[in-house]
Amino acid sequence: MTAVSVTIWRVDTSQLRMSSIQTYFLSIPALLFQILLIDPTLAEVVTSISICKQFLLEETPPQVPGVLESGNIVNQNQYKPICQTYKNKRRFLTLYDIKNKIPVFSAYKYIGDVAIKRPRSHWQIEPQLENENDSNNMRRKDKEKIYNHQAVDIDFKSNGTYDKGHIFPSSHAFTKDDKLATFTLTNIVPQARTFNQGSWNKMERCIKCVMDKYCKNSSGVTEAFVITGAQPSSNNVLNNKINIPSMLWSAFCCYSSNMDMWIASAHWGENVPDESKHKYLQTETLSELHNKLRTADSEFNMFPGTQCPLHKTVSQLYPDIKNCFCPSSISTTSAPSNLTTATPTPPSGSTTLQLTPTLQILLLTHRFLYF
Repeated sequence: MTAVSVTIWRVDTSQLRMSSIQTYFLSIPALLFQILLIDPTLAEVVTSISICKQFLLEETPPQVPGVLESGNIVNQNQYKPICQTYKNKRRFLTLYDIKNKIPVFSAYKYIGDVAIKRPRSHWQIEPQLENENDSNNMRRKDKEKIYNHQAVDIDFKSNGTYDKGHIFPSSHAFTKDDKLATFTLTNIVPQARTFNQGSWNKMERCIKCVMDKYCKNSSGVTEAFVITGAQPSSNNVLNNKINIPSMLWSAFCCYSSNMDMWIASAHWGENVPDESKHKYLQTETLSELHNKLRTADSEFNMFPGTQCPLHKTVSQLYPDIKNCFCPSSISTTSAPSNLTTATPTPPSGSTTLQLTPTLQILLLTHRFLYF
């Protein structure tokens, strides 16, 4: 049997050099089998947001004052970008704060879902936050290990005051495995229970309906980009370990080929119990969210350099969406009849294709999307 010599190389990205680790002699069938086992992804905890840029609109990171500016992480000792990996596939992006032990934000591409109910899942942790040489797949906590750089399940105990609130909600994930991947504690914050299950949940369901109906790219496929995050509080801590954020915020943007325009909206809410079960979060513009979270010397920007409308919302679309928990009345500070003033341009390299609703449903049902 013919054998070949195989040398395994290690790439040192910090020094831009390669070094030989080990040389093996393998038969060709054995070599082919080993190639099939190679994990094509990089380490899950990475050094740059750009390594998981596929989850960002036009591969452009947001601008978060004091945290992520001009695409660069301000303090890499505190803020760790995670390519959230489950079963050797990257599912979404999280920028995690190991000091406050909550995510700064999670970013994901919404492509619909396959109507799977919320799965039963065990909470998982990120191994590489503790040891960069560990597995790049999220996994369950080791009962014998102490975790210094992230929160674990027991740290969230609050006698029912706070839920484990998803930043990337499982309801917005596509497949069952995508949904299971959202059950990592690096995607979780302590969230006031009635806020999580009340007005915030209604907002997530409403925006999901908007994206399902209106976020169709030039091929007629559902595609939207969402970034959701938490604003840490100054001194509110759960169990002497986890920062309880003062507010949560979320924004989405997409190109709508069936409307021939870009659409976007934002929401935020104080992380306190809802005063009423009838409470809804007000739909805001991206500009209003930017002004809310900017600092005196740094801008906040969700989708910099894109065509996302800054001064329009999607609240005019709510009356056409049924059974989606959207506010019954339009409540936005800037809502003229047209949703955008700029001449829309489809995403680069694409052509606009108008499809009937029936064909759109067929495409959504029969497609498989990999990234």
